[in-house]
Amino acid sequence: MGYVTAVPHPRSEAAGSARAGRLSLAVALLCGALGAAVALLATRQRWAEGTATVAGGAFPLTAKGSDVTGVPAALAVVGLAALVAVFAVRRAGRLIVAALLALSGAGIVAAALLGASDGSALDEQAAQASGDTSASVATLSHTAWPYVAAVGGVLILLAGLLALRYGRLWPAMSGRYERGGTPQPRRKAPAVDPDRPEDLWKALDRGEDPTGA
Repeated sequence: MGYVTAVPHPRSEAAGSARAGRLSLAVALLCGALGAAVALLATRQRWAEGTATVAGGAFPLTAKGSDVTGVPAALAVVGLAALVAVFAVRRAGRLIVAALLALSGAGIVAAALLGASDGSALDEQAAQASGDTSASVATLSHTAWPYVAAVGGVLILLAGLLALRYGRLWPAMSGRYERGGTPQPRRKAPAVDPDRPEDLWKALDRGEDPTGA
């Protein structure tokens, strides 16, 4: 006795793809925007602190994320721009922009984790404060903000992976506008023949004056 294999209906497959596209689009937009905001916020916070010996006393030093590395903030802006550009391109262009979005997130993660143990920014401050180029920071400690920036990078990376996987299902910007940014001219309405009643009714339905007055 043979078995009958159920074949999915084309409409159900199309509906499932549409749902997947809408869900992935919403998640990608949320992750991308939130990730960029988190990364930018984290780079403005204090990442490291320590002391330097100046005139025989301890001089407190602090370094923000932007002092340690400018990579996370720059890549957050790039990722945000790529997230918007995904909707302006199609096919191969969309894949390239989605890959750029994912790479931006990965770069933020790598730079933030490297900056979590970097003390070079405080060493420079210690040298300036003491006037000794060989001076270095003492009692160096780091905050949790570099790891917060890394979380922002993970969110952007997730948005990029979703764009790579489901981007073909996402809508694109309207094709009503040409490359120059000017709207394409509308098609002229067909001429109305006053001797054909059906043409008169169609003109009235379009909100036109069939008499031409």
